[in-house]
Formats: sequence, C-alpha cells, structure tokens
Amino acid sequence: MKDTAQTTRPRLGFLGLGWIGRHRMEAIAAAGGAEIVALADVDAGAREAASTFAPAAAHGETLEDVLAAAPDGVVIATPSALHAAQSIAALEAGAAVFCQKPLGRDAAETATAVEAARSADRLLATDLSYRQTAAVLAAREEIASLGEIQAVDLTFHNAYGPDKPWFRDRRLAGGGCVIDLGVHLVDLAMWLMDWPELTCRSAHLRAGGAPLRPGAAEVEDLALATLETAQGTPVRLACSWNLPAGCDAVIRAEIYGAHGAVAVSNVGGSFFDLEARRMDGCTSTVLASPPDDWGGRAAVAWMERLRSGTGFDPECARLIDVARVLDDIYAVGGAAPPAG
Repeated sequence: MKDTAQTTRPRLGFLGLGWIGRHRMEAIAAAGGAEIVALADVDAGAREAASTFAPAAAHGETLEDVLAAAPDGVVIATPSALHAAQSIAALEAGAAVFCQKPLGRDAAETATAVEAARSADRLLATDLSYRQTAAVLAAREEIASLGEIQAVDLTFHNAYGPDKPWFRDRRLAGGGCVIDLGVHLVDLAMWLMDWPELTCRSAHLRAGGAPLRPGAAEVEDLALATLETAQGTPVRLACSWNLPAGCDAVIRAEIYGAHGAVAVSNVGGSFFDLEARRMDGCTSTVLASPPDDWGGRAAVAWMERLRSGTGFDPECARLIDVARVLDDIYAVGGAAPPAG
C-alpha cells in the first residue's frame, strides 16, 4: 500500500464526469497541486469533455479502470447508490476518496465507508460544499456572540429539481429532496452549532402533492420536519424539488440566539450567490456577500490535505451523525429509505 505521506503532488482519478464531477476536476486542475491520471465515465462524450483539462489521463468506464492507474486519490461523482461501495473499494485499494454527497443512502452505509477509511488510514471527505462558502464561514464566526441558541430555521427549495431519473428512484437515491438538499441543511446546522444531538419530532413527506406512501418506490419532493436538540432547541427544516418558489432556488439558514441572530441566504434566487447577515433588533449588518467562487473549494481543500500527507480524519465520522438525522426524518415521516 502506498504511503501518501510522501506524496507531494498526488495522482488523482475521477469517476463520474457529469457537470459536478467535471466542475470539481476543473477546480483541482486549476489549483495545480495534483496530477490527473485517470478519467472514467460510461459516457464517452463526458470523458472527451473532461480530457480538455487532463489530456494525458487514461480513459475508462469503471472504478476498476481508475484504480488500474494506481491513483493516490479518487474523486467520485456517480449515482448515490454507488457511493459507499465505490468509496470502500477505492479506500481498500489504498486511495483517498472525495465523494459527492451522500456518502451512503443511510447511516449504516455511511458508517461502513467511514470504517473502511479508518482501517485503510486514508483521507475520506464528502462534498458538503456549503461549509466552504464565505457566507457560512462568516456566520460561523458570529455564533459564539449570539448567546444561547433559541431556534434554527433551515430552507432549501429547488424550483427545478434534479434532471437525472435515478434521483427519483428510491433504491438508487435513498430518498428525495431530504437526502439531496436536506443533507446540506442538517450538516450546516450541526456544524455551525458544534454538533448537537438532533432528534426528529415530526416530519411530513409528500410526493406529487400527496403524502408519501410507506414503502413507495417514488421519493419525496417536499419535506417539512421539526428537529430538536437535547436541550430542547427547535430546528425547523423545509426542502423541496419543483416547488413554485418564484425563482430558481430559496436557500436560507437562520440561527436565533438570546443576543442576536445570523442568517445565510441566497441572493436573487441563485444557487451560488450567498449573503450572510448579523441581525440585532430591527437592524442587520452584512457579514459577507457575492462574488464568491466557492463551488470547487471543498474538493481543492481535500486535495491539499492529501498533498500534505493527511491520512484518516476522525472528523469524517460526523457524516454518520448527519446520516442518522436524515434516517430519523424518514422514519418519523413513515418512509425509511431502503438501502441495498
């Protein structure tokens, strides 16, 4: 097994070259700290488009093709049902992994992948990219000054919804808007508040305007849930696909404390332009605002850590905590997602 601690310019392979996979590859290529040695996707056109940024990379269709190049790390952007197994295979082959969210379709799958990283002593990270935005980082700096947290309000509405059919297949995706968008909201709430225990008190899941049937093959496109910390602080979550939101997206995370509040929200319906504000009484102060080119920042940060020789990071076990909250929402909503 190779020793990544001695790697100064890691050799990377990319599995899944759709929009997100290619965008993360472009960000890493632009950072210049790694050598891209393998590209894999079942779509030859996607491989050809990606090769613009890595003309010397080997081409293939599968993870096995990527691993044949003996990379130090693998970036995975494939359908959700494949994430855990592909991550485990890459980790067991001695490669670090940067995987699109969710790492697993439930907490059990997620825990298995985390344990594989621990056993292999390899760096594992998931693309929970909103943590890397200037707006969220600015909000985090304010949290300590808010006093005791009174309430948290989280919203992510995507007026388009995903364009790939597998997103709406429970077996392949693990769930709908909760696991696609709600994962960002739950992760942000827990990360910003220093990982409180969260329990779901109520959840309403709907598909096509009707309550989601237990055991249904379809997934939810609208979810409303109330979570609660061990201290009784309420956390409200709302997310959806294809809701008539009047704009492309509505993204908002508000944290209300005894001495003030902070809010992160999207600007002009954008998925990418985010603003952070501190709120006191009837006044508010801008903490961060666009422009902020954050899309590939998490991938580049993973690459830099790999480059410096970082092995297993115990912090990745927090992915299990987030997955457990999502499982709880599905269970309370009567639609626990079937993995496998």
